[in-house]
Amino acid sequence: MTVEELTTLLRDHEFLTGLDETDATQLASCVRSAHFAEGEFLMREGERSSYFYLIRTGRVALESNVPGKGVLQMESIGPGDVVGLSWPLPPYRVHIDARAVVPTETLAFDATRLREVMEGDHDLGYALMTRLYEKALRRLERVRLQRLDVYTAS
Repeated sequence: MTVEELTTLLRDHEFLTGLDETDATQLASCVRSAHFAEGEFLMREGERSSYFYLIRTGRVALESNVPGKGVLQMESIGPGDVVGLSWPLPPYRVHIDARAVVPTETLAFDATRLREVMEGDHDLGYALMTRLYEKALRRLERVRLQRLDVYTAS
């Protein structure tokens, strides 16, 4: 995929809405298209957080292995969402499994390269971190509401 094609895909993704051409071109130097087959893991808990993904198509289950209970699905996410929130800060460790539920197309960012770009362009870094923080807060709110529903139903 060419830099121009990647730039277009980045600008069209919900997470990066409003990104200007210069920033999109910078980010294109960090990204590649990645496909995951049904059942394939994008990342596993405890691994180094080497990639950050923007979901283009498909669905991804965010799961955790709970001792004595097995695998617990925390959330299912799809197009427009992100996978991997632990790549920006040390110790760069994945905190949850991410598994493709159906064939899934993503834009996969090399986390090391992305951190370098963000360090070199603080305005772009701030814009990305603000968007990541917003995604993290929304995800936490969804989990909170799910937990409240569980407790209400008991």
